Amino acid sequence: MALKMTFRQIPGLRSALLVLLGSAAGFGLALPGQAQTAEANTAAANAGSGGKGAQIYCFMRNSGNSHQVSWDAAYAVIKRQNDKLFKTSPEHAAVMITEAVVQNPSVFPDCGRYLGDLFAKPEAKPEASTSPASGGTSRSERLGQ
Repeated sequence: MALKMTFRQIPGLRSALLVLLGSAAGFGLALPGQAQTAEANTAAANAGSGGKGAQIYCFMRNSGNSHQVSWDAAYAVIKRQNDKLFKTSPEHAAVMITEAVVQNPSVFPDCGRYLGDLFAKPEAKPEASTSPASGGTSRSERLGQ
């Protein structure tokens, strides 16, 4: 005679399994679906505000957001996390994000391709129109040159 029992037939077994799974997560053990998130959170925590900024910047860029939107969000977190007297400069924040990504490439896959955007200088705006004076002719045209 074989015994076949289900969760419903053994009182407390289901809740015991849920407690066990919850405890595993509490001790830093992650289930397969949570492994990447747990690794990213650990790396971000170990890298300080730069790691948190990298996590935000890379996630947003990989989700299709523009550089500027992603940068604004990451930089805001980095500035808020800093407990120093002076705020972190944008240049230093970009270096912090870069260091976090380079030190943990498996945590931030495909983020390296966005790092150059952190250091790109904004394009210079074209100067005001250099068209001839209101008379419609240039100096060289007026002088016959």
